[in-house]
Formats: sequence, C-alpha cells, structure tokens
Amino acid sequence: METTSEQVGAAGGNGPSLTREQFLSAYHDMLLIRRFEEKAGQLYGMGLIGGFCHLYIGQEAVVVGLQMCLKDGDKLITSYRDHGQMLVAGMTPRGVMAELTGRATGYSHGKGGSMHMFSREKNFYGGHGIVGAQVALGIGLAFANKYRGTDEVAVAYFGDGAAGQGQVYESFNLAALHKLPCIFVIENNKYGMGTAIERASASHDLYKNGEPWGIPGQQVDGMDVAAVHAAAAEAVAHCRAGKGPYILEMMTYRYRGHSMSDPAKYRTREEVDQVRKTRDPIEHVKHILLDAGVEEATLKALETEIKAVVNDSAEFAQTSPEPDPSELYTDVVLEA
Repeated sequence: METTSEQVGAAGGNGPSLTREQFLSAYHDMLLIRRFEEKAGQLYGMGLIGGFCHLYIGQEAVVVGLQMCLKDGDKLITSYRDHGQMLVAGMTPRGVMAELTGRATGYSHGKGGSMHMFSREKNFYGGHGIVGAQVALGIGLAFANKYRGTDEVAVAYFGDGAAGQGQVYESFNLAALHKLPCIFVIENNKYGMGTAIERASASHDLYKNGEPWGIPGQQVDGMDVAAVHAAAAEAVAHCRAGKGPYILEMMTYRYRGHSMSDPAKYRTREEVDQVRKTRDPIEHVKHILLDAGVEEATLKALETEIKAVVNDSAEFAQTSPEPDPSELYTDVVLEA
C-alpha cells in the first residue's frame, strides 16, 4: 500500500490530526494488544495460565497513544494490568505469553506470571501486584533520569482504584518538590475492581488531584488514540523541559471484568455493549483509515498477520519447557 504523510483528521475532533502512517501504526499496535489479550483469556480458560490475569481489552488507545510520544530511554512502570504496556514497549509476544503460562522462556523465567515481569532492555520496570506501589517506584525512575542529567521521562500508570492511595499523594509531593520528569497516567476505567468511581472517590476529576502541589493535569478521552497522543505530547514536552511532573487522567473502559475471575455483576451487559458499539478505540481508527482511502483488504491482511503472530506466541508458550526446580533459588538472595 502506498503511504503518505498527509494529515487524515483528528479522532473525535480532539487534538491535532495524525498522519495516515501514524494511524496505521496505532491500529496495528492496538489490534495486537486486543488479539493477544483475547488469546490469553482463552488460555486462562483452558487452565494453561494460573493465578490472576487482568486483561487490557478496551483500553488499548491509552498505552498506544502515549507510547507514540516516547523515545528510547524513557521508562515505564505499571500495575498488574500490564500486558499492553509490555507489547508496545517492544517486548515480544512470545516472551510475554511464555511468562503468562509459567515457562522458562518467559521474561521472568516463568516465576512472575501475568503480574510480575520486567525487561531492563526495553526499560519496562514491571507490572506490580500491590495497588499503587508502582507509583512510588515510578518517581524513583524519574529521579534517576534527573540525577543522570538526561531528558528522559518516566511514565507511571495506575488505575482510578489506586488514585486514593496515600503513597500516590506522597509521590505527587516528592515529584513536585524535586521537579521530577514523571508522567502520572491514571487509567480511569470507571470501576476500581468492582466499585464505581463515584462511590469510591470524593474527587471526580482525578487529574486535579495534584493541584495542592502545583502539578498540571488534563482529562483525556482515553478511547481516542489521537486525543491521547495530543495530550501525551504536551505532557512529555513539559517533563523534558525540566518543569516537573504531569498528570493525565485517561477516561477509558475495560470490556472484561477486573480479572478473569470477576463476573462483573456490578454493571449491565447493555452498558458494556453500548461502549463497544459507540466508542471502541480500534473500530474508530479503522473507520478513519477507510475514510482516508486505506483499502479494507489492507486492514484484513494486517489482522491476518497479527493473528499469526499471536497464535505463534501461544504455540511457543505451550511447547516451551517449564522452569527447572533449581530456579526456585535464583533471583532471591544475592550472596555477597
């Protein structure tokens, strides 16, 4: 397909337009996350993935739009809903899926599972299972950037359910005090586990939670990759210029339960279906591309390619060896 750098229109009318290549790239990355997560859900149902498994289906535009604004050396850290962040950071579907199934070829050698894998090479500093704990670690990454005199930023993702944690506010304070280049990304999917945000937080505008420390923030349509990109570009520029931290509240929505074990009875099927039909981030970009003259056959070929990559990752994960029992004693204590 012949490509062009012409602007093809802002999604939802928010923020500057993206080029057709950027929309195609975003479509690819969001679709990869969606199909990967669907496959992970299937493997979980087959008993091939154990423990907890939190899927990112519906929230793809957040991490994809933000990642488009980052560069090599920028650092990421997030909670346990982490597979999407891993994939856009450049971690391979094979390595991520192998870790989900507890295999030796996984990123944490089969010992971390869904919630605890890392890649120093890709500057991905983990999914973390303790609610809000990664935020304090995130400002540590930002402090390291500033200490080393780079213009690199750290991105700390957390959900609306973690937004009221004390350590989050302590992190806001320290980040503002030392002007740390940290972007706090609140993925507000409306339900912290199973409690609606209106019932859990007296603050309904979470992007304003940093105001006591003078931290600027924006509330963003997290289902619109162009809007996410525009807001992220502003936040990244703010941090790189040495102006301190920035808060982005991404208004998004997860289609599945909090985890695979959550029946999601706290919301109606009609509510979920309505979001799928009217706000799906992938379908939205697909329509933009079709309107821009991209042939449907091109998009179908892309989906076929992604399906093959995901199926390959599942096959690799199922045929990889389990960790040797001796791995129980590695990465636990450093003998000095």
